[in-house]
Amino acid sequence: MQITQNHAVTIHYRLTDAKGQLLESSFDADPLVYLHGMGNLIPGLEKALEGKTQGEQFEVTIDCEDAYGPYHDGLRQEVPLEAFGDIQDIVPGMRFIAETEMGQRPVQVTEVLENAVIVDGNHPLAGQSLTFAVEILDVREATAEELAHGHIHAGGHDHEGGCCGGHDHEGGCCGGEHQHGDGCCGGHDHKEEGCCGGGGNGGCGCHG
Repeated sequence: MQITQNHAVTIHYRLTDAKGQLLESSFDADPLVYLHGMGNLIPGLEKALEGKTQGEQFEVTIDCEDAYGPYHDGLRQEVPLEAFGDIQDIVPGMRFIAETEMGQRPVQVTEVLENAVIVDGNHPLAGQSLTFAVEILDVREATAEELAHGHIHAGGHDHEGGCCGGHDHEGGCCGGEHQHGDGCCGGHDHKEEGCCGGGGNGGCGCHG
């Protein structure tokens, strides 16, 4: 059975960056189960899987435009320390949700200054080309319930967004928290506006 729209697909994958550094692998853990054609994967990986069949193995390198998009300098901004309210001991690597004019946006602390904090709203893999080594374990037709909900309910580890999918990036596997709601290989929302409302000043309203 070929991988086409509305098929449930189970894969193992190994993800490396442009320097060949291993970023993530499912081969020693649960495979990724996703619903094809629902935006659960980054566009480049989903395109590469289209038409493939169970048992196939392949390697593909995906440009940043079909992964997490280019890096936007406008999403890296300096935020006054008071914008973080009562949150103590802010250190690089911490993640927050910033209240912006565009709604909530996930940001990561990259630097802590005396009276301000540098936060970055780019995905950790923005601006990078990514290489996937993939093994297709199973392909089946999705159930009516799975199609209605837009993700897989059973048949393995449910990565709704998972390590290779999702539309947002509030954490995810490559951000260090290994959450299932958005992972490091999905998400295509990369607006140029600033992560704290575009101005980088007091209206950030960051919270953990």
